[in-house]
Amino acid sequence: MKKILVTGCAGFIASKVSELLTAGGNSVVGVDNLNDAYDVRLKDWRMQNILQKLPGFTFVPGDITDLQGMEQLFQQHAPFDGVINLAARAGVRQSVDDPWVFVNTNVTGTLNLLELCRRYDTPKFVLASTSSLYGSHNPQPYREDADTDHPLSPYAASKKAAEALCHTYHHLYGLDVTIFRYFTVFGPAGRPDMSLFRFTQWINEGRRVLIYGDGTQTRDFTYVDDIARGTIKGLKPLGYEIINLGNDHPHQLIEALHILERLIGKQALIEYQPMHPADVPATRASIDKARQLLGWQPQVGLEEGLTNLANWYRAERAWCSSVHTL
Repeated sequence: MKKILVTGCAGFIASKVSELLTAGGNSVVGVDNLNDAYDVRLKDWRMQNILQKLPGFTFVPGDITDLQGMEQLFQQHAPFDGVINLAARAGVRQSVDDPWVFVNTNVTGTLNLLELCRRYDTPKFVLASTSSLYGSHNPQPYREDADTDHPLSPYAASKKAAEALCHTYHHLYGLDVTIFRYFTVFGPAGRPDMSLFRFTQWINEGRRVLIYGDGTQTRDFTYVDDIARGTIKGLKPLGYEIINLGNDHPHQLIEALHILERLIGKQALIEYQPMHPADVPATRASIDKARQLLGWQPQVGLEEGLTNLANWYRAERAWCSSVHTL
């Protein structure tokens, strides 16, 4: 049994990681500041319906940008076998509006955790990064050795900086680091700024469905359970590795919308808007490295994942219908 610190534990991916870790008999200390970057009712739902029911889970309120507070957490709960840093400010468009909070959380917060791993002899660090680093100029499918020096958003730039700090701490102090670049994660209780949550709500409630671009842009939609499984596999000793976690089977945005229309039984009221300059027309992951190093591959396809999302929304519609998604 391992003892793992999971940051951002009330978040979409981290709550599922915590659930799977404890199901495997591990002990999890979860930290989250429960901020209002998006509707806090989603975080409350995850806390009440997932985290509070987990045996071996301990919740500690805190903010990874607060070095003193995080050191107190390490003093009280270390030693840890590993840290999985899933606390982040995420979202391409939001980062254009307020880049400072993204740098503070994603760069300074990561640095704080790396330094505490050094001070308290934590042997393993796992960082959640993003496919947004690949920009729009690399050949697809994106390989981990592709050029990531031209980020198109402050969000991507902040994750690039976090990756660089991870390499520094690996080089200087021998910290074992695994960095995962996630590709368009979706599923029940997901982030309301992501397209598939928004489409599900808007179709159900008869609201206009905003599509930025013509809908033919493709995304490597990856189900949250698959992402969580891969993230946990990254706790094994690997030295220093950057690994894509994606579905390797991209779909057009409009295709996902039509699947949701069928599952929900309503037609979408589509309104097309210009594509945002920080968005990219396509993403697709090469997952050869994840297969080779971790024995991982996705198990849940788009149709099955959207069915689970639609069913979850139907069950939680009383409050989900008013979650802010614009």
